[in-house]
Amino acid sequence: MKNQELDNIMAIARTWTQEPFDIETREQVRAMMNAEDKTQLIDSFYRTLEFGTGGLRGIMGPGTNRMNKYIVAQATQGYANYLLKVQREGGFKTLQGDRVSVVVGHDCRNHGREFALTVADVFAANGIKVYLFESLRPTPEVSFAIRNLHCQGGVNVTASHNPKEYNGYKAYWEDGSQVLQPHDQGIINEVNKVRMEDVKRNGDKDLIQIIGGEVDYDYMMAVKTVMIDQEAILHQKDLNIVYTPLHGAGRQIVPMCLRSWGFQNIHVVPEQMVIDGNFPTVVSPNPENAEAMTMGMNLGTKLHADLVVASDPDADRVAIVCRNDKGEWTIINGNQTCMMYSYYIITNMKKLGKLRPEHYLVKTIVTSELIRKIADRQGVTLTDEYTGFKWIAARIREWEGTRKYIGGGEESFGYLAYDAVRDKCSPSAICLICEIAAYAKDHGMTLYDYLLNIYKEYGFQRETTVNVVRPGKTGADEIKQMMADYRANPVTEIAGEKVIKTKDFQTLTQRELIDGKWVETPITMLLGATSNVLQYFTDGGLKVSVRPSGTEPKIKYYFEIPASMPTPQDYDKATAEAEARVPAIKKSMGLE
Repeated sequence: MKNQELDNIMAIARTWTQEPFDIETREQVRAMMNAEDKTQLIDSFYRTLEFGTGGLRGIMGPGTNRMNKYIVAQATQGYANYLLKVQREGGFKTLQGDRVSVVVGHDCRNHGREFALTVADVFAANGIKVYLFESLRPTPEVSFAIRNLHCQGGVNVTASHNPKEYNGYKAYWEDGSQVLQPHDQGIINEVNKVRMEDVKRNGDKDLIQIIGGEVDYDYMMAVKTVMIDQEAILHQKDLNIVYTPLHGAGRQIVPMCLRSWGFQNIHVVPEQMVIDGNFPTVVSPNPENAEAMTMGMNLGTKLHADLVVASDPDADRVAIVCRNDKGEWTIINGNQTCMMYSYYIITNMKKLGKLRPEHYLVKTIVTSELIRKIADRQGVTLTDEYTGFKWIAARIREWEGTRKYIGGGEESFGYLAYDAVRDKCSPSAICLICEIAAYAKDHGMTLYDYLLNIYKEYGFQRETTVNVVRPGKTGADEIKQMMADYRANPVTEIAGEKVIKTKDFQTLTQRELIDGKWVETPITMLLGATSNVLQYFTDGGLKVSVRPSGTEPKIKYYFEIPASMPTPQDYDKATAEAEARVPAIKKSMGLE
């Protein structure tokens, strides 16, 4: 780093050693400034933590590039400014009276309550009514409460499944979804204008209303509307279920919801029911990581459970473990989960005479193409949207009143089967997967058998995600260059198969090889939005998607690999066949 750049960083850091910053913050910053190694100082101050389209997410600590109460307050002031601006312009559909209102929640993360109180205080100081949850609550319940209380926005303090060092700030709009265009950019513009001295504090306490049990009840009743086949549950009410919240926000509401559905044999992992932002029982609180499910599986073995389910710290994602044909625990991945939900919803609603022509499902562009096969064969509309549940929510909003949403999900362990919430929802997803397990058991199958029968009917493919992590400032530049290189030097072959179709969601362009010629057509996406995603399809059925993460310092590769599976007994063989092709795919993408 050049001396001038370091001098600029030192100057910014020096302002954090004075008022209004508290003594602890000042001392921590001085220690970084005085350290011989300036790496921590540089990373903490080289930029201001970006308020992106989803809000904030970053490592906790002092500094402009860190999550702390000062950055949270600054972001909230910008968000408040925008809410009041929209109010003045008459832009809200839900406004009742002359005061804007918001919901504020948080999960189990360290400093979560402190940040939530900061958010509530700044909103109140700007004359905005605040409904503040009494303690940690699931992200989907915050989304529900915004709609249920007719609010114009909301904030949930959470870093979802990120490591313990992180916290975050999710901004929501009046429909209960994370903020989308044009409001996302509007909020960003206002946040970027705010200086630390502009932040209003010491808000009217009368504008802050504590909420809790009454919203829990309404939310639980909404979750119950997801139920499709009550008879199956009644027949299998003793289904043996183990649940873990991974120290997070699902700890009370998920067991309550399961009982409200009729399940009576529910066990929890006691060590992981403890609220703890350090997540002491797991390496990472991400349910996508098999290790996070170890304690649940151990308890499941001891209790001879039928399945083990988990929610992540903010209880929006779901993880499922069931027994395979050998009686061993096996983790159902996010694509399989989404596929089972979609298949069950379609086939069982059809069987019970509940399926209507106006019903539709949603998946994201990087989620399994098998779901499309299922929907197409069953004659059900399915749309592809960008990664992130805000896009599924946007589709619901777009078709509200003309079509009826019955389910949607993404490969990263998120699913939503009703429209009372506008974010992924683990309480309802957990209840629904338990219903599917009950239905399977009622028909002499395990959940695993149910999954393999779907593959038998629609064909097998293995989905694998490869994450390339590039932290810090240099990492962000490297990821940007990787995407530029792919566009400058198009991939023509993957693992010995010819690329016959590409999609570039940044330019909204599809190129397809038809009769030996490349034909270019536009891609239509909701709101005309673009995304920095590339996709490749081969003549052998491979699909590869490349996407920089919007929340973490990494670039993600999604592989969909078909393989032969003549019978359910060939599942392991098909899986091994597909996995054996991963190195060749990685090599073709320049990853080895």
